[in-house]
Amino acid sequence: MVESRIVYIVDDDLTVSHSMAFFLSKSGFETRSYSNGRDLITDSATLQAGCILLDIRMPDFDGFDVLAALGDRIAVTPVIVMTGHGDVATAVRAMKLGASDFLEKPCEENLMLATFARVFATLDDDSHQGTLRDEARAMIERLTRREQDVLRGLIAGRPNKTLAFELGLSVRTVEMHRARMMDRLGVRTLSDALRIAFRAGTATENGLSRGHRDPYDGAWTQDHAHD
Repeated sequence: MVESRIVYIVDDDLTVSHSMAFFLSKSGFETRSYSNGRDLITDSATLQAGCILLDIRMPDFDGFDVLAALGDRIAVTPVIVMTGHGDVATAVRAMKLGASDFLEKPCEENLMLATFARVFATLDDDSHQGTLRDEARAMIERLTRREQDVLRGLIAGRPNKTLAFELGLSVRTVEMHRARMMDRLGVRTLSDALRIAFRAGTATENGLSRGHRDPYDGAWTQDHAHD
């Protein structure tokens, strides 16, 4: 069990850092702030179990460098990264380096608290992470192959027009699959879809997991099915 809920804030913008520390302290968290990633890495071996709130865009030693340097310490101090709004490519790169989740600036307070609750729950109970993963995988399994293809392409940063060309579909058909994929996952934004894909462990794989027959393109979604 985690004895105290400590959040290590890493941000070179002192105004943002102080604001985050104040909000989190008022919300029941203990906080410790770092103005650069190197100082956090210096202390990383002695940090108590907690969560790191990490800004990606920092000079000299940025958030990606911090994630790479943390290595196995991420298991004890999971990382939530802060990205620019709609910066999917940055979020994908950070999560491939081991980040547990991401928050888009400016961040809605309730979403921030829910994200911290989810990450701290994985420290409190290892089985919680397995439950989240299983739930996410079940959601991905409900997608058709085309919807999975579209999700994978969007995660890779493909615009609809490029994705349509790669899949041999019209832009309108891609947009239809995207809308149906979002609806089936129960999300409204690509960022939320991205979180589900990473929890399922499929966003970093070469292919997404199996779905079911897609009545809109006639393709079966078995492992070795072809268009």
